[in-house]
Amino acid sequence: MDKFNKFSRLKTKKLSDTNTNAPVIDYQAKLAEHGLTREQVIATERKLAKFANTMDSLVRVPFTKQGMGADAALSTIPLAGDLAGLALTSYAFILGRQLGVPAHKMTPAVRLALIDMVVGIVPGIGTLLDIFIRPSRKTLGIVHEHLQDEYGITETMHLDRPFLHQSLEDKQQRSRFGFFWRNPVVAWLYLHIPDMLGLMVIVVIGWGLWAMISWLVSLFGKTTGFG
Repeated sequence: MDKFNKFSRLKTKKLSDTNTNAPVIDYQAKLAEHGLTREQVIATERKLAKFANTMDSLVRVPFTKQGMGADAALSTIPLAGDLAGLALTSYAFILGRQLGVPAHKMTPAVRLALIDMVVGIVPGIGTLLDIFIRPSRKTLGIVHEHLQDEYGITETMHLDRPFLHQSLEDKQQRSRFGFFWRNPVVAWLYLHIPDMLGLMVIVVIGWGLWAMISWLVSLFGKTTGFG
């Protein structure tokens, strides 16, 4: 992952060089103020992304960004499940505060979590609405925006694919073939496994539809004599 981080920092530097009038921000000094390092921030934000995925979008609705997670499952248990969901969501707020996000910035996410709890009490409808009310992912968005502004951290791969990102980092650091996993091409392919599998599924479905349509056209032609 070091090469991805270096590339991102180099890209950020080039963009800043193109605008000589832009104020120079010492991101390292800001990190030091909170007793953090860039690596610690990315690791903690990745932890938050894992939690948000588990709570709000563990299983995604096909071809959309919407999904269902533990929060929606808990809402099927009247009141107790909704209270448990609210308690678990508070973990996301704790992680955000650890990264130096001011409490007032977290207010929209806290408000959404409270709405989620109240709506979730309604049987059936509450569970359905939980697919669209996602306080943990809202928290993740607020935290990332803050980290981008305050610390200059613009990478998103550890947010989009937190579990694969963690797995790849472990392979790079602990595997005897770490040099292989640190190869940018190999790393990119590994992180995009879901995209490649999704593309294969789409190709297979497309081929199946084409074959079915061709068969129906052929059958129609043989039956009616218009083939």
